[in-house]
Amino acid sequence: MPDATKTQTETEAVADATAAPSAATGKTQDKPRSLWGDAWFDLRHRPMFWISSILLLLLLIIAAFPGIFTGADPRDGDLTNHFLTKPELGHFFQPDWFGYDGQGRSIYARVIYGTRASIMVGVGVTAVVTLIGGLLGMLAGYFGGWLDSVISRVTDIFFGIPFLLGAMVVLNAFTDRKVYVVILALAFLGWTSICRVMRSSVITAKQADYVTAARALGAGTPRILFRHVLPNALAPTIVVATIALGGYISAEATLSFLGLGLADPTISWGIDIAEGSQAIRDNPHALLFPAGMLSLTVFAFIMLGDAVRDALDPKLR
Repeated sequence: MPDATKTQTETEAVADATAAPSAATGKTQDKPRSLWGDAWFDLRHRPMFWISSILLLLLLIIAAFPGIFTGADPRDGDLTNHFLTKPELGHFFQPDWFGYDGQGRSIYARVIYGTRASIMVGVGVTAVVTLIGGLLGMLAGYFGGWLDSVISRVTDIFFGIPFLLGAMVVLNAFTDRKVYVVILALAFLGWTSICRVMRSSVITAKQADYVTAARALGAGTPRILFRHVLPNALAPTIVVATIALGGYISAEATLSFLGLGLADPTISWGIDIAEGSQAIRDNPHALLFPAGMLSLTVFAFIMLGDAVRDALDPKLR
């Protein structure tokens, strides 16, 4: 009996000690977080997430309001500004900060205004491929059968086409290559990865108990798809889309560098890199500054994608 009394007393003491912090602070125990709540909690403690987010926010502001950062006209060429003149690195935010190109145009102004086209292409392609690939992957994974076979075989066909080579063939058919033309050309070939990722996620999610319970309660197919399956299958797709966004920006720059992407009068980093590469020995800064801005943008999106991937995948924590 003394042992039993002692054990009961120790148990009550442990219970009181556990409840004491809550009573002292007036707070109840934390409620269990959802996947997205847990991911946001993890992201807030990752320096890589904040660094990439700040960089991308700055890039978005530059793309939306380039006039805030420079008053120079990026298309105004003045041959009195010789392109062999070294950049004035001490003249912050001035037209001659990065020097001038072969046509006497401010490299700094062109780097600032070129942000808009690159961001528009990256975000536009990502939105289109996520919509198309996500919808096709969701239908293939949920219904299966002949629909899954048809979508999978079409996906395999598009996977067999080299991405850049196919984009060059498609864009070569257009004489006026605006931003929306490049977006559609890249999206036409880039939806396959999203489709496969979404299909795999939906196949896993549709076998969960909550989907079986919803089906037993009489929920319709659209409700099950968009209320139960999609929210739980979306995380891998978001990770792939975030990382791929930087790849689409670099693909646009590559196509513009080859003369098959954006063309004048559109301002693009790829166009400036192509022009700067022709005089890299005498005028290396004409190449280095737009190339550096392109690399920084792609790096920021890849960092953000890595941080989101680590936060959404419990195995990587």
